[in-house]
Amino acid sequence: MRRSITKFLFVVLALTGVAYAVDPLPSWNDTASKKAIVAFVEKVTTEGSPDFVPVPERIATFDNDGTLWCEQPLPVQLYFVLDRVKALAPQHSEWKTQEPFASLLRGDLKTALAGGERAALELVMATHTGMTTVEFEQIVKDWIATARHPKTSKLFTDMTYEPMLELLAYLRANGFKTYIVSGGGIEFMRPWAERVYGVPPEQVVGSSVKTKFEMRDGKPVLVRLPEVNFVDDNDGKPVGINQHIGRRPIMAFGNSTGDLPMLQYTQGGSGARLRFWCCTMMQLANTPMALPRDCQASNLVLSRRRFTTRRSRMAGPWSA
Repeated sequence: MRRSITKFLFVVLALTGVAYAVDPLPSWNDTASKKAIVAFVEKVTTEGSPDFVPVPERIATFDNDGTLWCEQPLPVQLYFVLDRVKALAPQHSEWKTQEPFASLLRGDLKTALAGGERAALELVMATHTGMTTVEFEQIVKDWIATARHPKTSKLFTDMTYEPMLELLAYLRANGFKTYIVSGGGIEFMRPWAERVYGVPPEQVVGSSVKTKFEMRDGKPVLVRLPEVNFVDDNDGKPVGINQHIGRRPIMAFGNSTGDLPMLQYTQGGSGARLRFWCCTMMQLANTPMALPRDCQASNLVLSRRRFTTRRSRMAGPWSA
């Protein structure tokens, strides 16, 4: 009997040990970056630790394009613009000769975008405004449900980075609120962000157009206007964080120079802070601003990042 009890206790302890040893970030290589994240989370969530952070202050912000999902060969929202131009073209005969629409309809994306910011803005205003917020939400939902990456043929919502999905879940399991802070359209991301990332609409911060209140057929609606309201990129990211969140993050993750102000703003607070830069070697080499010494950087080759389709994985190491 004693031997049976001893054996039973040994098994229980062994199983308990296994449970505690479960890797919260299994897709991450065992590098300094991964260790820094786990160590940071442990010290800010351990009561009695000098770096303990109360749950309401555990805010983590994430860029979207290139950080949580793919942005090559083009940002996903630009594909949405292209498809919207094609869908609306029958209603706009003038687009056959009017740039940047004419080039876009001919499949000449390079010429269409040669006009830079002005051309891009014209395309966005023509395809993202003139409807109610509810109508636009449905347009986005219908598109994202079937839109596929031109090279992999996977749904765009499956072109997410599995290690980052693990990180989002790991942080939430430790009392963090996770926010998306992106230069992309706030109302383009909100319809699907909760399903794909577990981030609810109220925790999405992004660029926006102006809206106005109207009564249509006796119903109150918000109409999207062809005017820029806010650009949530570069210096705009800390502004957007302050306006929408109201707390300074203690963790921030980005992949481009447009994210550096968010990382700097995060580090500017008191107490424990962690900034994380997800980038390619080429991005590191061409970054016009020196990365702060305490900014964790992941070294990876973008084309070899591991994607998830929820059921299967594209092989490839995550070197973060």
